[in-house]
Amino acid sequence: MAPQATEQAASRPADNLSIARAVRLWPIEEIAHRLGLPGEAVEPYGRGIAKLDLAALATLAERPQGRYVVVTSMTPTPPGEGKTTTAIGLVQGLQRLGHTATVALRQPSMGPTLGLKGGATGGGYSQVLPMERINLHLTGDIHAVAAAHNLLAAMVDNHLHHRLEPELDPREVCWQRVIDLNDRALRHLVMGLGGRGDGMPRQGGFEITAASEVMAVLALADSLADLRRRLGRLIVGLDRDGEPVTAEQIGAAGAMTVLLKEALKPNLLQTLEHAPALIHAGPFGNIAHGNSSIVADRIGLHASDFLVTEAGFGADMGAERFFNIKCRASGLVPDAAVLVVTVRALKYHSGRHRVVPGKPLPASLLGESPDEVREGGANLLKQIDNVRAHGLSPVVAINAFPGDHPSEVAAIRELCASLGVRAEVSHHVRDGGEGALGLAQALVEAIDEADETGSGFQFLYPAEMALAEKIERIAMRLYGAEGVDFAPGVRERLETWQHQGYGAFPVCIAKTHMSLSSDPGRLGAPTGWRLPVREVRLSAGAGFVYALAGDIRTMPGFSASPAATRLDIDEDGETVGLY
Repeated sequence: MAPQATEQAASRPADNLSIARAVRLWPIEEIAHRLGLPGEAVEPYGRGIAKLDLAALATLAERPQGRYVVVTSMTPTPPGEGKTTTAIGLVQGLQRLGHTATVALRQPSMGPTLGLKGGATGGGYSQVLPMERINLHLTGDIHAVAAAHNLLAAMVDNHLHHRLEPELDPREVCWQRVIDLNDRALRHLVMGLGGRGDGMPRQGGFEITAASEVMAVLALADSLADLRRRLGRLIVGLDRDGEPVTAEQIGAAGAMTVLLKEALKPNLLQTLEHAPALIHAGPFGNIAHGNSSIVADRIGLHASDFLVTEAGFGADMGAERFFNIKCRASGLVPDAAVLVVTVRALKYHSGRHRVVPGKPLPASLLGESPDEVREGGANLLKQIDNVRAHGLSPVVAINAFPGDHPSEVAAIRELCASLGVRAEVSHHVRDGGEGALGLAQALVEAIDEADETGSGFQFLYPAEMALAEKIERIAMRLYGAEGVDFAPGVRERLETWQHQGYGAFPVCIAKTHMSLSSDPGRLGAPTGWRLPVREVRLSAGAGFVYALAGDIRTMPGFSASPAATRLDIDEDGETVGLY
C-alpha cells in the first residue's frame, strides 16, 4: 500500500511526474500473481510492464466473474472532470476495503499528450505507473495499429496502380492513412504525384491513429480469430459498380493480423498503490466507442472482485457506447455506474463563465456560488437520467478540488438527493485510496441494493430496430433533441445498409462532447433543438454505423503552445514537463 494521507501531506512532490517517480514499483510478476495469473501468461516488457497472453482467458474462465463497473461523467469542461483519476482512486479505495480490484483504461494517444490535454494516467495520488512509458509509447500497440492501418492503405494504392480486381474507383477510396500525432497539415493531401511509376494521383489524407477503425476493431475483438474476421470486413472504398471493397478482397487482412498479434495482448501495469491496471486500446471517443478493450475486461473480471473501467466523455457519449456497442459485442453485463461531477463543471454549465481550452480557469468560476451549481445542475440530472435509461442508478462521485466550497458541495448533494441518487465526495487525487473510501463503500452498497431489488441493465434499443430509428432513439432519449434532421440521401443510405445485412449494427453518433446537443455552445440540458445528421458511415469491421452530427475532426492540430514545447530532459537525462 501507498503511505497514508497524513504521511503524504508531510512531504508532497510538486507534480504528477514527481509523485510517480517517488513510488517504488513492485515487480510486475507480483501484480500478476495477485490476479492469479499463471507465470507463462505473463510476458515482461521492461520494468513494471507486462503483456498478458490471451491463454490467460482460458485459464481464468472457470473462476467466478467479478462486478463490472463503468466510470462516466456529466458533460465535461474543456480540462475534463477527472474520470481517469476517479476510476484509479476508486480501485485503490476498493482495495483498502479488502476487495481485489482492477482498473481497465484506454492507452493515451501521443496527440493529446503532446498537444493540449497532456497525458492520461490519472493525477496526484491516483495514477497508473510508469507514467512516462504509458503516455509516450508503452509497448508499441498504437504504433502496431498504425502499421497495420497504413499497410492496408499502401495495398489499396498498389491495387489502384496495378488495376487489380475488384477494380476500385479512385474517387471512392475512403481509407486514409494514420499517424499518432496532431498534424493539421496532413488532413487533406494530393498523392501519387510524379511519374507513371509513382502511383495514381488522387486526393487523400491522414487521421490520428486513435481514429482508425483498426483501433476500434482491436478494442472490440474477443480473440485472435475474431480480430482476423473483423479486419477482413474493413471497407476501403467502392468499385466501379458502387459495391464495397474490403480488406479481404485487397488481400491485406492476414498480414494486418500478423502485425497486430502482440497488440491484441492486454498490457498489465499497476497503480500508485499497486492495484492491477490493464491499459489496452484507445479508440477515438467521437467516431468510435471510446472504451478500452473487451479482452482486458474479461481478464480483469475473472481475476478480481471488481473490474472498473472508464468510458470517454460524458454519459451521453462514452457510457452510451459502452452500454450499447461494447456490452452488446462482449455479452458482458455491467453491475454499476459511477458518474463523476465537479463543482467547476456545474458552475460552467450555468452559462455564466467562459472557459478557454489551454488557458487558466477564469477567477469568476472559482468564487463561492451554490446558486450557479444549482443552475448548472440540469446537466447532471440529465446525465443521471441517461444512465438510468440503461437500467442502472449511478453513484455520483464529487471529484474534490482544493477551491471547492462546502455550500457548493451541499448543493450537489441536494441535486442528487432529489433523484434518490447516492453522492460521495472523493479526495482520491489528494489522498489516494484513503480519499476514495467513502466512494468505494457507496459503490458496494449500491450494487448490494441492486441485487436485492432485482434492478438490472438494459440496452437503449433492440438490435432489430431500424438504423435511422436507433439514431432517433439516442438523440431524443439521451440528448434531449426534439427530433433528427437527416441530410438528403442519408436515410436512403441507411436503408441500403439495412438490406445489405448491417441493420443489426448499433449506432455511434459523432457529435461534440462539450454539450448534450450538437452545438458546443449550448450548455446545461438544452431543449427545443433538433439533431442534424449530415452524413453516415459504415464501420463494417468494428461492427457499428456512425452518424456525423457536427464538424468532427479526426486529425487534430496543435495549439499555439502545445505541451510538446515544455517537454525536455534535464542534466540527469530525466524527462521534465510531462503532465
